[in-house]
Amino acid sequence: MADLFDKFDPMIKARDALGFEAASPIDVVMEEILSPTEAVIKGQRTILAGTNNYLGLTFDPRCVRAAHEALDAAGTGTTGSRVLNGTYSGHKALEAAIAGLYGTEHCLVFSTGFLANLASIGTLAGKDDVIVIDADSHASIYDACTMSGATIVRFKHNDPDDLDKRLRRLGGDARVLVVIEGLYSMLGDKAPMRELVEVKNCHGAALMVDEAHSIGVFGETGCGVAQEAGVMDQVEFMVGTFSKSVGTIGGYCVSNHPKFEILRLAARPYMFTASLPPSVVASALKAVEILGSEPQHRQKLWRNARQLHEGLSAAGFSLGAPASPVVAVKIPERATAVRLWEQLLQNGVYVNLAMPPATPQGLNLLRCSLSAAHTPEQVSTIVETFTRLARSNSVLAGSAA
Repeated sequence: MADLFDKFDPMIKARDALGFEAASPIDVVMEEILSPTEAVIKGQRTILAGTNNYLGLTFDPRCVRAAHEALDAAGTGTTGSRVLNGTYSGHKALEAAIAGLYGTEHCLVFSTGFLANLASIGTLAGKDDVIVIDADSHASIYDACTMSGATIVRFKHNDPDDLDKRLRRLGGDARVLVVIEGLYSMLGDKAPMRELVEVKNCHGAALMVDEAHSIGVFGETGCGVAQEAGVMDQVEFMVGTFSKSVGTIGGYCVSNHPKFEILRLAARPYMFTASLPPSVVASALKAVEILGSEPQHRQKLWRNARQLHEGLSAAGFSLGAPASPVVAVKIPERATAVRLWEQLLQNGVYVNLAMPPATPQGLNLLRCSLSAAHTPEQVSTIVETFTRLARSNSVLAGSAA
């Protein structure tokens, strides 16, 4: 019989061809966590510029204290799903707090953000329905579409005219769910929310916005790009995660649809997954309260994002989008991207290496994601290290070969 791993031979060959010398992304181990912005990696103190810890809440004493208290009071885990013994008072309080933040009637909390998309998209749409997604959607959205059995239609990234064309072709009788993201995680570009909402309204489609990377970042109270655009009341479903700005793990979906609660009995990733531990729920609840009431964290984040974007742009780097907490540096050659990523790590700066097929437009990216907890001095160090190493690798115009 053939080996089950034979089908992975092309992937193994491609991995080996990347030519990592000292480390690869899958070998990076946070040996000691020093703060929201620093860790020891390979024995060296390293600035973390690729963690999605946007508001820096992973070490907030109030979140840590809430987690400790819940751990002492309720133990390490629930050992059951939400529909069995896995719903504690904390889970209901967290759902109420998120619904209150968004001003919605309903909220379901899931064990991860990935499961939030699997459950929401994969259950709302079925084999007789149509899901229309942005071509640059996250893997969890694509997997949810596959799970749903629905007909899948892609439209060009952030293109309202192409969405309009796709919906027009479907006609008025189809049940359609449009899925987009608020902030796209690879290039850091925002969805043109007002225009996309206008298109879906014209065709009577339902809209789901994944605000995973935009909760805590955009909007008056940090609800995301839909809030910033003033169209939250026209979005049927909003999904988010706790693993970015909230600083822990989990996910959620909010809605005002009167039948939304039936998902508790219909969504298999909700019904058949153990619920979040009480300590995680407690820290998430405290972080959601902070997120909605303390805009200074968001202001610090944007200060750092602008400083990094302006510094790298002035140095001559090609960047993915206007200033946002995700700053993607485009590197034309794959081998150069690999080498530069390794050298950044060796020089005490950790960023994300992203390459095709995981990236849009076939780009090689060194992806930075900043935190409110970074200091201006740390951001300056990131810019200086990028610039110095890029010049030594002839990445920037005018660099010596």
